[in-house]
Amino acid sequence: MRDFAATALIGPPFPARTSRYAADVGARSSRWAAEIGLAATAAAAARLDRANAGDLAGRACPDADLDHLQLLADLFSWLFTFDDSCDDDGLGDDPSRLAPVVGRLLDVLDLLGGPDPAAAVAPAGPTGVGLHDLCRRLRAQRQPYLLLRFTAQFRSYLLALLWEAANRQRARIPAVEEYRQMRRHTGGVHPSFTLTDLAHHALPDAGRRADPRLSALDGLAADLVCWCNDLFSYDKESRDGHNLARAIAQETGQDEAAALAEAAGRFNAGIESYLRLEAAMLPGADPAVTRMLTARRCWIRGTYDWSLHSTRYH
Repeated sequence: MRDFAATALIGPPFPARTSRYAADVGARSSRWAAEIGLAATAAAAARLDRANAGDLAGRACPDADLDHLQLLADLFSWLFTFDDSCDDDGLGDDPSRLAPVVGRLLDVLDLLGGPDPAAAVAPAGPTGVGLHDLCRRLRAQRQPYLLLRFTAQFRSYLLALLWEAANRQRARIPAVEEYRQMRRHTGGVHPSFTLTDLAHHALPDAGRRADPRLSALDGLAADLVCWCNDLFSYDKESRDGHNLARAIAQETGQDEAAALAEAAGRFNAGIESYLRLEAAMLPGADPAVTRMLTARRCWIRGTYDWSLHSTRYH
């Protein structure tokens, strides 16, 4: 599937760049995950190494300073390990099993990275310890509205995983438009974008963030990141129906090859739409909006390049 995706998708027409810190933050992130128990077994550590969080962070944020890049890489390590628990270890197959875990993690988010009361964090185990540490470090950036944005987006991610688990339990494949919307959340893209904006100093004020054109562009960037992932990971992750090509096949009755081709076509058309939306936003944009658009370009290109090289889905 890697060969199909590489040939069927239009490579995003943005410069391919990576951070000089990528390898260093990747190694540090692996140690962070091991020390707090996110990757407590040899198998879990090997899966995390295959994901190569440092490479993805370095491509998504090539100009970030070391601390900001480390925070992003550690978020990826958290997401990769939790995703593996849900998809490979069975946690995400049963909403009644996943729900208590989500509830405990929501308790951790409610702390907003404040002083660490063990009674609130400990019941959530290593995942709670890791999540609290991410929030604590974001809180230390003294950007309270970013902390609130991040925790709200993370809540959406966790609750969307329950939607995914309910679908798995019922062997349900969602409709394409439902899948498109929910995939933005199950992929953890929005909290990742927030940390990328922090690293790029891409912090438009609330009025500009609420511009429908910027919101549409942000949503499309999230779609492109997720659809690219869906095509490169199809062989591994299509079995439970949470994949764009599977949703297309279910809704249209197309065979696998045709559905994959349509999914690739949606990505390619999305790139063209993104360029048009971006061209409409750039004239007269203030520096913060311009930096945000640069950050989204890095994400789209970085996801594509990381997917070409990562062994996560082998």
